[in-house]
Amino acid sequence: MGSNSSRIGDLPKNEYLKKLSGTESVSENDPFWNQLLSFSFPAPTSSTELKLLEEATISVCRSLVVNNPRTGNLGALIKVFLSRTKELKLSAECQNHIFIWQTHNALFIICCLLKAFICEMSEEELQLHFTYEEKAPGSYSSDSEDLLEELLCCLMQLITDIPLLDITYEISVEAVSTMVVFLSCQLFHKEVLRQSISHKYLMRGRCLPYTSKLVKTLLYNFIRQEKPPPPGAQVLPQQSEGGGLLYGLASGVATGLWTVFTLGGVGSKAASSPELSSPLANQSLLLLLVLANLTDAADAPNPYRQAIMSFKNTQDSSPFPSSIPHAFQINFNSLYTALCEQQTSDQATLLLYTLLHQNSNVRTYMLARTDMENLVLPILEILYHVEERNSHHVYMALIILLILTEDDGFNRSIHEVILKNITWYSERVLTEISLGSLLILVVIRTIQYNMTRTRDKYLHTNCLAALANMSAQFRSLHQYAAQRIISLFSLLSKKHNKVLEQATQSLRGSLSSNDVPLPDYAQDLNVIEEVIRMMLEIINSCLTNSLHHNPNLVYALLYKRDLFEQFRTHPSFQDIMQNIDLVITFFSSRLLQAGAELSVERVLEIIKQGAVALPKDRLKKFPELKFKYVEEEQPEEFFIPYVWSLVYNSAVGLYWNPQDIQLFTMDSD
Repeated sequence: MGSNSSRIGDLPKNEYLKKLSGTESVSENDPFWNQLLSFSFPAPTSSTELKLLEEATISVCRSLVVNNPRTGNLGALIKVFLSRTKELKLSAECQNHIFIWQTHNALFIICCLLKAFICEMSEEELQLHFTYEEKAPGSYSSDSEDLLEELLCCLMQLITDIPLLDITYEISVEAVSTMVVFLSCQLFHKEVLRQSISHKYLMRGRCLPYTSKLVKTLLYNFIRQEKPPPPGAQVLPQQSEGGGLLYGLASGVATGLWTVFTLGGVGSKAASSPELSSPLANQSLLLLLVLANLTDAADAPNPYRQAIMSFKNTQDSSPFPSSIPHAFQINFNSLYTALCEQQTSDQATLLLYTLLHQNSNVRTYMLARTDMENLVLPILEILYHVEERNSHHVYMALIILLILTEDDGFNRSIHEVILKNITWYSERVLTEISLGSLLILVVIRTIQYNMTRTRDKYLHTNCLAALANMSAQFRSLHQYAAQRIISLFSLLSKKHNKVLEQATQSLRGSLSSNDVPLPDYAQDLNVIEEVIRMMLEIINSCLTNSLHHNPNLVYALLYKRDLFEQFRTHPSFQDIMQNIDLVITFFSSRLLQAGAELSVERVLEIIKQGAVALPKDRLKKFPELKFKYVEEEQPEEFFIPYVWSLVYNSAVGLYWNPQDIQLFTMDSD
């Protein structure tokens, strides 16, 4: 780098980088640093260019790994950066563009080097590189200040204290990205890290007091969705055409450098538009999720998770209990709006899940909102486009619905919200439908997709649990929603009969051949019967608690009443069939009395009249259907790889070679 570099291809031959990584020690007071940091070259704008940047700097990084134990140049660079950050806030207020530009460049180099070092060595070895000084090869000062901890502390201060302006935007993004890179040692371990040097620094000592302020700032960065400086904005005038000190600053800093950290890596899916519109918001959210999912220390819980679990609304004036550390307040209305708008990304859905599941203040606030459709509709759209989403994103959306349906107030209110013209629902034109009926349609569609494609029992269980939680509060079901409930039962019934027939044929065949192993039809049958049982319980719950509110469901039940005949005497369903059989018999009798060739309108009128006349005491009472979401015993085994896959696909820091990653198997698509 340096003042005479303007292209990535020039980096391996750059005299300043050679000196940084060479055998000569450079004092932190040497004018060399000003020359090194006065670089500007066209920023990478594609995964190919990101890879080229890594390849171009491999020789520099390897030389530094070899020579740094003698020279201590990495430590000197970090000390130069640390000394500059002490004046950064004042520089922002004074609009000192050159100072901020060079400080950004210093952090950019540190981030690149850190990423390369973490790929090549253990944390213990990395820590030694922070302590080497200009002495005999490999020696270090045991009483020297801990640069690694100081750098982490400095990054936290930079993120939380530097005002966000056009001239500080890139350095704010860089600081967030560098913190993620610091924690990226997890990527190079197959097992979840439970002890880590960087974790230790973040959870105790000098970094700990910044916990709540950092979490709050990252949340507000996500909420505000600040865009980068506009393209073409001239931060400083160009002074020459030959790549001088300020050459290309407008394009290199104001409009480009941040793209290094927002474009997908090689082999990853393209970044979505919300990520590209605000790289600072995207990176802040990723860092927040990484911090929230750090494993607890042996002697203390994760303070960042504690902060996320306990923050309150700015309008809540009640005092924080003394037992709650790292508490703070934030504007819940702004947070709610941002969450509603950003659900197209995995990370925003994961944040919503985290807050609903872990922060009771947020959950209570959201459930009290009168515009829940703004939050629920994006979640339903994720499930509706299940074919286009990864399985983790679908699971998160489904678990969010399950958590919401645990609340009876939510289950009642969603049937009062009337929606018009849901354009993304393509199976049928829905000119007017309640939010509750739409939720039922989408969940049933997800079940049917799962039955024909993924056949995931966990997905089935959560879908049915959400429907079961809602069933007692079903109100004014749309005729299409009522039809789909019965159609799903019909599909399950056919599947049950098919497996039963296969099991019978297999059993007959086994009598003539004892050598052929039998497929486990008994297990398949058991799973299907569990699902059928749940569907019957959902229908029964609706009929028992809100029959008079749902004439369309009774109509659909009567129209397909033959489906239920075979389950009347089945030992697994006999008890639950009593009420359904009673309702079918009662209304069939009234329709028979009304005569033949009745119109749909007349049938519905008879059902409404009959619902009032039906003696409720004849319906058998069953325990209320209530299912609660319970997190796995070791959730980090799922969430930590998931979070880091999101980080990888957003290319935070720099391009990572898929072959180096050990935590999860990278997709090729």
